[in-house]
Amino acid sequence: MGLATYAVMDHNSRWVVLHDGAPEGDFATKEAAFEAAVAAASLAIREGHEVHVSAPGREAGNGTSLGAESGEPSPK
Repeated sequence: MGLATYAVMDHNSRWVVLHDGAPEGDFATKEAAFEAAVAAASLAIREGHEVHVSAPGREAGNGTSLGAESGEPSPK
């Protein structure tokens, strides 16, 4: 089996997940993108792949821990 990589990235004040180098999704918060990445990684593990998941710290995006625009509610 192969390696599946998932990297949460800031993209035009929104968040995407790079999956094996291709951007996927459009998320309002870093947390939402991370949760999507972990769900996909869970499926990859079940298929026998090695999995790497990464997300940036507070410095990325707009400088908040969740990466949401000011006043934007959490997706939960």
